[in-house]
Amino acid sequence: QVQLVESGGGLVQPGGSLRLSCAASGFTFSRHSMNWYRQAPGKEREWVAGITSTGGSTNYADSLSDRFTISRDNAKSTLYLQMNSLILEDTAVYYCNRPRGFAGGTYYNTEYWGQGTQVTVSS
Repeated sequence: QVQLVESGGGLVQPGGSLRLSCAASGFTFSRHSMNWYRQAPGKEREWVAGITSTGGSTNYADSLSDRFTISRDNAKSTLYLQMNSLILEDTAVYYCNRPRGFAGGTYYNTEYWGQGTQVTVSS
């Protein structure tokens, strides 16, 4: 079955950096675009960044592209999110997401989420 397991979260001071990882299994990772989302306390889950199956194209939520970098290693079936210059407002649970849609010529109707990893930015 499809599994997405995030890691790398933790407590960091403002201005610090973290790299999140998402280990994928149960499907052909290299065929699928992937996303990172986050959910702050009391707020709705929001999209952070996305990457195509090959990694050749990336997109970011407004104002995050200068601090966050999404990447992937298809040989390791792993998705990454490098977060620099963290601010208090980045505090959230971060989720790895495999969206529904076409991959390798097949339409996948089910969306998958990891369990999330907590990122807390605090002095």
